[in-house]
Amino acid sequence: MAEAHQAVAFQFTITPEGIDLHLSYQALSQIYLSGLRSWKKRISRIKNRIIKGVYPASPSSWLFVVIAILATMYMQSDPSMGLIAKIREHLPLSLSLSAQGQTVLSVLLFSTLLWLSLILALRFCLKLLLSYHRWMFELHGRISTKTKVWATLVRLLSSRKPLLYSYQTSLPHLPVPSIKDTLERYLESVKPLLDVDGFQRMTRLAAEFEKSLGNRLQKYLKLKALWATNYVSDWWEEYVYLRSRSPIMVNSNYYGMDFLYVTPTSTQAARAGNTITALFLYRRKSRIPGTVIPLCAAQCERMFNTTRTPGEETDVLQHWQDSEFVAVYHRGRYFRLWVYRAGRLLSPREIQYQIQRILDDPSPPSPGEDKLGALTAGNRTPWAQMRKQFFSSGVNKRSLDCIEKAAFFVTLDDQEEGMMGENPSVNLDRYAKSLLHGKCYDRWFDKSFSVVVYKNGKNGLNAEHSWADAPIVAHLWEFTLATDAFHLGYTADGNCKGEIEHSLPPPQRLSWDIPAARKSLAVAQALADDVDCHVFPFREFGKGRIKKMKLSPDSFVQLALQLAYYRDRGTFCLTYEASMTRLFREGRTETVRSSSNESCAFVLDREHCHKLLRKAAEKHQNLYRLAMTGSGIDRHLFCLYVVSKYLGVESPFLKEVLSEPWRLSTSQTPVQQMELFDLVNHPEFISLGGGFGPVADDGYGVSYIIMGEEMINFHVSCKHSCTETDSHKFGSQISQAMMDLMTLLNPDFKEATKANPDKQS
Repeated sequence: MAEAHQAVAFQFTITPEGIDLHLSYQALSQIYLSGLRSWKKRISRIKNRIIKGVYPASPSSWLFVVIAILATMYMQSDPSMGLIAKIREHLPLSLSLSAQGQTVLSVLLFSTLLWLSLILALRFCLKLLLSYHRWMFELHGRISTKTKVWATLVRLLSSRKPLLYSYQTSLPHLPVPSIKDTLERYLESVKPLLDVDGFQRMTRLAAEFEKSLGNRLQKYLKLKALWATNYVSDWWEEYVYLRSRSPIMVNSNYYGMDFLYVTPTSTQAARAGNTITALFLYRRKSRIPGTVIPLCAAQCERMFNTTRTPGEETDVLQHWQDSEFVAVYHRGRYFRLWVYRAGRLLSPREIQYQIQRILDDPSPPSPGEDKLGALTAGNRTPWAQMRKQFFSSGVNKRSLDCIEKAAFFVTLDDQEEGMMGENPSVNLDRYAKSLLHGKCYDRWFDKSFSVVVYKNGKNGLNAEHSWADAPIVAHLWEFTLATDAFHLGYTADGNCKGEIEHSLPPPQRLSWDIPAARKSLAVAQALADDVDCHVFPFREFGKGRIKKMKLSPDSFVQLALQLAYYRDRGTFCLTYEASMTRLFREGRTETVRSSSNESCAFVLDREHCHKLLRKAAEKHQNLYRLAMTGSGIDRHLFCLYVVSKYLGVESPFLKEVLSEPWRLSTSQTPVQQMELFDLVNHPEFISLGGGFGPVADDGYGVSYIIMGEEMINFHVSCKHSCTETDSHKFGSQISQAMMDLMTLLNPDFKEATKANPDKQS
């Protein structure tokens, strides 16, 4: 009750002598400071909106235009060619201004219109420049004069430091490829995967589609491209993610890991304190790193304060204004933890203090509370029905609102994880499974992302996929890890830094009146038990040695995966590699079909494999560039399929294409802020990256992060229920394929490896 009394600004009592008034100056001071910070925040937001709205110009450029026009008018010259006089004539008669005042007002109006016109012209020029993508196809070190001129003009037009969303209106729209080009690329991609009869059949279906239904669907798609900001993204979000009725745990959500070799502190509450602080500091960031080529930042808008809410037919992404609290789960109990007090972000030490209060709380969970999170892990329709029945009003709705409107979700896990103990490899695999699905009820899989802090100080996160793709979350997590370890830091005894205000109110325990989620838990548990994960650092070499061989590191890894899969299964398969399309407004991803004629020829031909390796790598790079620049295959065909469904027409070609399984689904986790990690002086601060579950029941999911110059970390997943897949066996095939490719490029590498056995993983 002490905290409640301190929160009262004034008290009064009525006595026979009159009213006895008691003011709490400390409380009034806090109210005043809270209001002051709130107004400062509002002013800052308005300022950012103005700066973003006038980019690539600046607000101060308006004053320059006004002064320039006034100066020319003073010199008896009219730069408006009579427009200022016309404006003066049409000013309202009610304005009681002198002739000079009317002239000045007319100049201000003309200058503002001229300034806005110049902004639109600059934006149009910047959009035209950003539509040029030929630079991506030029050889390294052989940049054309045209590209050099283009880069100079882009730098000139974007010389001012941009805010996060400054470029949004200047980014080009994603172009719709021609039907002919898409079908040609599709047939080329499936040729090595089909026998002669199968390929002839697909060629016939593609030709029939192009002649009949294809052009009709294409017209509707082009109409959408003219009207919508992006012709793919809204349908991709809705039909690939939100309309799926299967569990999002494992099937859709993905995870990110902590450092491989180090844990900054072994104190759970302290690690949580710094991690939560770093995430809120990231939310404050308004500027983007300086890059020549801007990328779309639309996905960042829903990073915080966002929840995927279930529906019986389709889910909905809900986003709220910045909240000042997080939802915390510990041993079956849910808490609301305020991280702001009177508009001030609590210090890391204060957040640690509050987290420790939760850890020390001995209260047991209420009936049904401990397994409540399983509702978000099971099938979507039962969760929607339960939500409608039990969470529409009363205490359950209020508590659920606290979770869904929180900035993000935090799990204080009572397990210890990481690469540790007598069998670090097995523990690393267990760590991956823990982040991917946990106990199926101790994560809130609907939140945009959930942070997990383990008993031994290790951390990680689980991210929902519909609102954004992995590079967005990876950027957030890189900043969080670096800020935690290098900027916030810890005291010598492993605690957070900063002072503690002991009068902080304790975290609020959430209340529930609910039945147990047994069905959802059973579905989720079966799915989690079926997942086979293997995480391993490949230490033999990294991108440094690959680049010395004049090959793209990503192409090298993709070819190693093709070789490993062929050795594992004795055949080739449709391979998915995620590529981003954020060069375009509201762009998300495109598929790179990594299994090509060239890659298959390399795997099969042992006589000319050295030459074919380079040819296959060049082909892969070209496929990646085409995907990034809007000339991919799969998003175009997907949108044509959606149009056909809206029109109620069937296409045998599209139906077959969209039903083809991706037995090898791959993704590279990009390292975007290497400057935050000093790997020269602190090589132990290596990030493990993250991973995801298998896309096909009989296939593999492979994620990899090329970390520094000498290491590549792999995350492999598959399902125990498939007798033909084994994550550990496939991981060994990947390692061997990587070694064999490097030996092929550099025969001396094998001897050097033998002389250095300590470097073997």
